[in-house]
Amino acid sequence: MAKNAPIGDNRRIGAVRDRSQVFNPVNERWVKRGETGRFIDQKADLRPFKGVRKEK
Repeated sequence: MAKNAPIGDNRRIGAVRDRSQVFNPVNERWVKRGETGRFIDQKADLRPFKGVRKEK
């Protein structure tokens, strides 16, 4: 897991390790996967998720 200390500064130190993201070319959005490989979330805008590793 990513470290979140110090508390209250609203930023993450390091990447979220148990999740990844992949680009969906059909609707041109980034989709986030959980640790089991299931799709969790999809971005509303065209930019990728911050702090989440990208799949090849």
